[in-house]
Amino acid sequence: MANLLGSRELLELYAQGLFPMSDSRHDAKVAIVDPILRGIIALDAVHVPRRLRRTIRQNIYEVRVNSAFAAVVAACAAPGPQREDTWISYGIENLYSQLHMMGSAHSVECWQDGALVGGLYGVCLGSAFFGESMFSVKRDASKVALVHLCARLIKGGFSLLDTQFITSHLEQFGAQEILREDYQKILTAALKSNADFAALPQGKDGKATLEIINGAVK
Repeated sequence: MANLLGSRELLELYAQGLFPMSDSRHDAKVAIVDPILRGIIALDAVHVPRRLRRTIRQNIYEVRVNSAFAAVVAACAAPGPQREDTWISYGIENLYSQLHMMGSAHSVECWQDGALVGGLYGVCLGSAFFGESMFSVKRDASKVALVHLCARLIKGGFSLLDTQFITSHLEQFGAQEILREDYQKILTAALKSNADFAALPQGKDGKATLEIINGAVK
């Protein structure tokens, strides 16, 4: 465990293939995590389940980018049906807010009837995007956000989507585990090139989003 980092130190951790986690919401210290197996989604092999494709085409949710970053992080940190506590401490939450103000952290959000109903956030460095957490209070909202994120990363020239760990939720999209050594090689290459998170204009509908992903799949 270590004392809370600064925003620049946090970016240095990501550049080394590390990331922070706390034991609880109120923990003042952070653990620096370096898993043997790392989760990634290959951007040229994103799989979108058939039922979810229909949902995305119907544009049930309005997808926005960076319009409520702090609210997304807070929602990701909130207790849920399957967890009473979170790894996102108040200190870590503040750090990501700082990264957002620096232009290094971003959110993708799903809105419905003026309410934030799902989304995700993560950190950009070079052509790597490090996904941190996601939440959903409406059916498939976080999944829709993830698909829109993938399209945005493809359009912006990103080469790495890091999911940290693998869950059944992420496996639906083609997430896979790779060895730490292989991850480091991919990360090193990603840090040598630049990408543009804003390359895809806001307001892209579901059909256009799926076309971007389909065009990238090998």
